[in-house]
Amino acid sequence: MSKSAYVTDLKGLQGECTANYVRLTRLLGDLEAGETREVVLANHGRRLGVLCLKLQERAPYTSIVRVSQRGVLDAVLETPQMRVHLYHDVRMAEVTDFQRQRHFDGRYRYPNSRMHQPDEKLQLNRFLGEWLDHGLAHGHSIDLPELP
Repeated sequence: MSKSAYVTDLKGLQGECTANYVRLTRLLGDLEAGETREVVLANHGRRLGVLCLKLQERAPYTSIVRVSQRGVLDAVLETPQMRVHLYHDVRMAEVTDFQRQRHFDGRYRYPNSRMHQPDEKLQLNRFLGEWLDHGLAHGHSIDLPELP
């Protein structure tokens, strides 16, 4: 029985990148380049960590944001961090760097030497979306923009 090759879900990836753009622009608000917004993540009054969004660069068509998190397990685990490019002309945000790895392909043969999943790029962008959704749902910051 032959195994069919993974086909990139381009529509799903574009949808995730568009949703992440909306999430990030809500969280970033009117930050200027070099500024950081920290969103305290809490559940039932218990502090779980801090979502850090640093706007590294802002240009008319592209911005770069460093997304990271600090928390109670920092001494045990490597803290998650990624770099995200926001493309303002097409209103999309894409993960371009995760845990110091760069340039993810749309699909990978599996198995491969780095053990990337066939849909690694889509999974990273979905992870960003879940992370940002959690920050929007459970985050607390006096700087956070109000819902419309």
